[in-house]
Amino acid sequence: MADRDDKDPAGAAPLNRRGLLKCMGWAGTGVVWGLSGGVPRTLGLIGDASAAEVKQDGLTFVQISDSHIGFHLPPNPDPRGTLTEAIDKIKAMPTQPAFLIHTGDISHLSKEEEWDDADQVIKTANKQVFFIPGEHDVADADNGKAYLARYGKNTNGRGWYSFDVAGVHFIGLINVYDFQPGFKSAGLAKLGDEQLEWLEKDVAGRSTSTPIVLMAHLPLWTIYEPWGWGTADAGRALGYLKRFGSVTVLNGHIHQIVQKVEGNLTFHTARSTAFPIPAAGTGPAPGPMKEVAAGELHKYLGIRTVNYVRGKGAPALTDSPLVA
Repeated sequence: MADRDDKDPAGAAPLNRRGLLKCMGWAGTGVVWGLSGGVPRTLGLIGDASAAEVKQDGLTFVQISDSHIGFHLPPNPDPRGTLTEAIDKIKAMPTQPAFLIHTGDISHLSKEEEWDDADQVIKTANKQVFFIPGEHDVADADNGKAYLARYGKNTNGRGWYSFDVAGVHFIGLINVYDFQPGFKSAGLAKLGDEQLEWLEKDVAGRSTSTPIVLMAHLPLWTIYEPWGWGTADAGRALGYLKRFGSVTVLNGHIHQIVQKVEGNLTFHTARSTAFPIPAAGTGPAPGPMKEVAAGELHKYLGIRTVNYVRGKGAPALTDSPLVA
């Protein structure tokens, strides 16, 4: 998390292979969100006519994810360039967001110069930014010490935190500390007892009418266990939140949009600003899609806009690709 301050203001079926492939077709887009009566809903892609429904009197923020600054191989040897395009897209939005969230993998190898490059680009948006780490941000010899020194001020434990804006309670959770060397999954991710106990206390005294936005890098539901796309103890975390009328879960890591609705909880993974990854189980491993046709990369990359309007229900989400 960076430049953080607390602010207090005045049912889909499980996805099958076809559904995952359809979501992969959305990969790299940014989403606009709006809140209507505490329940989130998707308005469409940034730039679509539907995105014009976003109310200017609501809370709007943008999610970016998986920038991988320092990556230099196909299909994108210049992730700084595509991150710059994403930030330029945000700066051109007619309704400017109140802040940005970055859901992890800012860097590719946890190097200071990679974070320097990312920060130089992101700060041109002139917005407050809330960060959580991806596994590529905790790859230093001290397993995340460098990330926490840079982005973890005013956080708890190994980087988790919460804050309030416009009546919405935001929670940043960390589930990236269990990867093997080479970023190989050691199975499903974990939140751990210390963080879960903190979460239980964090939400204990809050009204059930409070909209909740929960952020974590890896998905907080199991999308594809053979690739480690899920969090083993997420059920315990979500159990603390089921009493709330609207819970929106925003994740990164898989570089594509997959969505799920489970009662009052809605789950959304985001596109990367760097490169696409194959849909679950459709490639040999969850690595960069190297065979991307010339001129096709930008349709797989993108940003997400989220818009809340008090008393209007769910947030409206708009995913927007980097294509012109």
